[in-house]
Amino acid sequence: MATRNHTGRRIKLPLTIIVGLGFGAFVAIAIGLVLGLSVQANFRNTFSLLNDKAILSTEALETQLRTHFRSVEKAVTGLKPYFDDGEIGFHDTKKTLEDLSIALNSNSDVSTLAVTDLEGRRIGMYRSPSGKLWRIESDVPPPGMGMPKLPAITADSPPTWGPVVRHEVGLFANVSVPLVRDGKLVGVLTAASSMNDLAHIVTGQDEGIDNTVFIIAGNGEVIMHSDENWLQTGGSIKKALPASYETAGDPVLASLADEELLDEFRKAADRGIEVSIINANGEEYIVMKASLEGFSDQPWTIGQYYRGATISREVRRLSGSLLVGFGALVISVLIAYVMGLRVARPLRKLAKQSQRVGTLSLSEVEPLPRSRVAEIDQVAVAFNSMVEGLKAMNTYVPRSLFIKLMRLGGGNAAEARQAELTIVFTDIVGFTALSEHLSAEETAQLLNDHFAILVKAVEDEGGTVDKFLGDGMLAFWGAPDERPDHAEAAVRTVRRIAAALHAANEAAEENGRPKMFLRVGIHTGQAVVGNVGALDRWNYTVVGDTVNAAERLQTLGKETPGHAEVTILASADTIARLPYERDHRPVGEHYLRGRSGLMEVYWLDPFPVEESRAPIREDVPVSAAE
Repeated sequence: MATRNHTGRRIKLPLTIIVGLGFGAFVAIAIGLVLGLSVQANFRNTFSLLNDKAILSTEALETQLRTHFRSVEKAVTGLKPYFDDGEIGFHDTKKTLEDLSIALNSNSDVSTLAVTDLEGRRIGMYRSPSGKLWRIESDVPPPGMGMPKLPAITADSPPTWGPVVRHEVGLFANVSVPLVRDGKLVGVLTAASSMNDLAHIVTGQDEGIDNTVFIIAGNGEVIMHSDENWLQTGGSIKKALPASYETAGDPVLASLADEELLDEFRKAADRGIEVSIINANGEEYIVMKASLEGFSDQPWTIGQYYRGATISREVRRLSGSLLVGFGALVISVLIAYVMGLRVARPLRKLAKQSQRVGTLSLSEVEPLPRSRVAEIDQVAVAFNSMVEGLKAMNTYVPRSLFIKLMRLGGGNAAEARQAELTIVFTDIVGFTALSEHLSAEETAQLLNDHFAILVKAVEDEGGTVDKFLGDGMLAFWGAPDERPDHAEAAVRTVRRIAAALHAANEAAEENGRPKMFLRVGIHTGQAVVGNVGALDRWNYTVVGDTVNAAERLQTLGKETPGHAEVTILASADTIARLPYERDHRPVGEHYLRGRSGLMEVYWLDPFPVEESRAPIREDVPVSAAE
């Protein structure tokens, strides 16, 4: 929108006036719209999170219990063949007890192992809570083996779990397998596991004072309770367990019969997890429970509950407010549509160009056209200026580093930190003497071409170019992107450089230009990486002894026999992180300037293939070329 004054100049109207006049009458509708969308999003997110919580926590408990009991089951299935083959049994009680002792010591999940023949004779081993092993050589049922409660076993029976057995030393789950010889049942092998061994699983799932984990056996008795010493509702039930969930003393469990299933938890219900709400002692609790089958004669109920006052209120509040903005949403969309089209048109173009800026595709960014709306016109001018500034800045800041920092979160990713990195330091051999015969322009062009080779190789392997130091380059791997193969990537990069340098030297020789020779140092270790500087002069760089060591290794190349074109020296710390590296040899231990102690140094073949492009000169140090 625009008008002309008496001088013929266009008067640009501020966007605030246009939006104020056009949408001022619909402020209330807009508020309702925002409220409705917010309620809908919160409603969906709340139940999504609760569904995920119910599934993850309940399935985690179930997984740990199944792992424990399968370990107990494996104890008897693993011993059964030895009894069936007659290698152990009642004919050699001493050996049998020794083998059972070994089995107990190798499986911390089993408390009792015992074998009973058809005449009622029984031998076995029991591990007390103190860890001491006791022999069982009597008809008295050992802990976990109340015979009237053990399941009926036939010769063809699979591993069979019996009901939980109560003993004076505690509760036990038990599993039995038949012992068969010549197709006939000759006895039963039983393993029992103390329920006390599950305490660490149950308490480990308890998330705090507002959460309680429980296990209810098939007969309705509470056999495990994470808060038996202190209930959320007050009091204690430790002395009462095991007891019926109705009489154990936990008001929440006692109200399970009155639970109200929550239909919103369909995702959890599809996984066999019931989520309900219970009112106990005037408070609401969210209960999540599932059935655990296969480890007793009847399925167990495993679950947890936590205070649901705040959640239930939020759920009800969200449900009630979901409809608040619905009507306003329809009306405001229809009224705003026409005016929004005109305002949104330049914004759509801005969004498209901003997306290109976000990926640093600056060469593809189209300048935004000027607008008659003052604020949009200011945005266009500022955006175009910003793009020009980014293009200038991108000349001095590596594009790959810029993209990495943007992807990882900018400021947080650039904070100085300690990290294990692999550092590469390169230097051109004899460059000073070489540049004496070149003009300034020729010297700059030679360096630019050389650095282009180096930068491409580094970025192709995901590395970061830190800086150029005269005719040398400092690069590193392992930041800002964390990667376990930073040493391997650095070595691959150096060999890429060697191959590219060899090709460039062949072209230079054909055109009568000077050839380039290179020394490279590689070292892996801890270094400080991130923003280093002060005020508005910051630099994303790497500092520390690891950097100095890489530079010293490069300098050591002057004294070390190497390749005619490229000499690569790496520290033992780098070689240790190259599990598949074969093309290297030790060159001894050396003192590096500025470092105390000897460093073990290795020479790396820059062309690790049978048809190496240039011969290895064992007899001539690279420094001789200078």
